[in-house]
Amino acid sequence: MIMTAENEKPKQTPPDRAVIVRTLDLEKVYGSGEAATYALNGVDSTIMRGELIAIMGPSGSGKSTYFNMIGALDAPTKGRILIDEVDVAQLSASELAFLRCRKIGYIFQSYNLIRYMTALENVTVPMTFSGTTPEDARRRGMELLDLVGLGDRWQHRPIEMSGGQQQRVAIARSLANQPQILLADEPTANLDFQTGEEVLEILRKINQERGVTVICSTHDHRLLYLCNRIMWIRDGKVERVEKRENMTIKTGKIGGES
Repeated sequence: MIMTAENEKPKQTPPDRAVIVRTLDLEKVYGSGEAATYALNGVDSTIMRGELIAIMGPSGSGKSTYFNMIGALDAPTKGRILIDEVDVAQLSASELAFLRCRKIGYIFQSYNLIRYMTALENVTVPMTFSGTTPEDARRRGMELLDLVGLGDRWQHRPIEMSGGQQQRVAIARSLANQPQILLADEPTANLDFQTGEEVLEILRKINQERGVTVICSTHDHRLLYLCNRIMWIRDGKVERVEKRENMTIKTGKIGGES
């Protein structure tokens, strides 16, 4: 808040339009009393509009919980999550559903495709919930499958596709409703090296050519070459945040990594 002269009313600080996600004193606690476990413990963070950011940390550090919090997939025990300066905790169930459907796209480590549906049908499912006409959904779905290099496999079901192809379908589906934010949970974890490289290149194109904010929870150090910033989470807290340009990456070690 900005204070003016003594006889004037205080003025509200205008929201920072460059920030798309903000967390304030974010906590997630499982259990109670002596058995309480803090998955997140007072996390303050900002994610800038249009950036590609990597969320890194050891298993059990809290990064997956943080990922679920900012994706509005789980509710915090304490603190605030603001997306475009809107407090997610204040949204109704229908407003939350709208947020998840229209503003945020999700890429899951296990793909989460519907096994009896074709690639095109999987991609267009979110469009059905957003009220897109069947004709527009089919057209946009084919465009997205072309974007990820699977336009010729639109009739194939998940069982007929490799893991890399399934992940590409999942990426296409995540873009179905033209989200501003794309959350990718370990997008290369189940893929071989070459396929992982191809998936990372797709994420780079989505970020740079479409202006989508891409947030990746990952152990894959190859992503560091693509991202703008890296956030390390350890023991439920943000340990540090660094710009990619200020880091030195060597085989087996990242500059500044402890």
